[in-house]
Amino acid sequence: MKDFDLGLALGALDLIGMAVFAATGALAAARLGQTLVTFAFFALAAGAGGGTVRDLLIGAPVFWVHDSRYLIVVFGVALLIWATPARLWRGKALDWLDAVGLAAYAVFGAAKALGFGVPPAAAVVMGVFTACLGGIIRDLLAGEPSIILRPELYVTAAALAAGLFVGLTLLGISLPIAAGIAAIAGFGLRGFAIWKGLSLPLYRR
Repeated sequence: MKDFDLGLALGALDLIGMAVFAATGALAAARLGQTLVTFAFFALAAGAGGGTVRDLLIGAPVFWVHDSRYLIVVFGVALLIWATPARLWRGKALDWLDAVGLAAYAVFGAAKALGFGVPPAAAVVMGVFTACLGGIIRDLLAGEPSIILRPELYVTAAALAAGLFVGLTLLGISLPIAAGIAAIAGFGLRGFAIWKGLSLPLYRR
């Protein structure tokens, strides 16, 4: 029962992260006034980009290729955003959705890497890759300045979530509790940075 609960909890994090990042991809297409096909493509690239790279690096089957639920979620989200009024998605909607996906995917990516025998430090990196690469791909496709090139607390928030999760599991904290704490911490840091406009110091020559 505990294994089932754990798998269910981590699977929920994965689907939440996928759905939210897919939404950010569709919203990027919406800002450009694109077609439904572009909505779907952006949603898939943003939702699956980081996880695809992670799975290739850790030697896992690429998740969305072997489980059609992910494609259903991605294309369903793209269609939902396409069908809703643009006024619902103005302002900081993209940033806040991205913060949710960032936290969920950082934790799930680290957890999956640990499950495939990846050492702790590398598992943290896999969590960061899972959380950040989809957003980077989305920005490149949309012709926007990549989030990785802006001094916002973005990668830092992903690293906090992934690192805290790995650290808590090494201390013997149960995975569902560790995942919840880490995801909340990562979202909290990213959300606080969005709210207060916090950023890292730039290089000064």
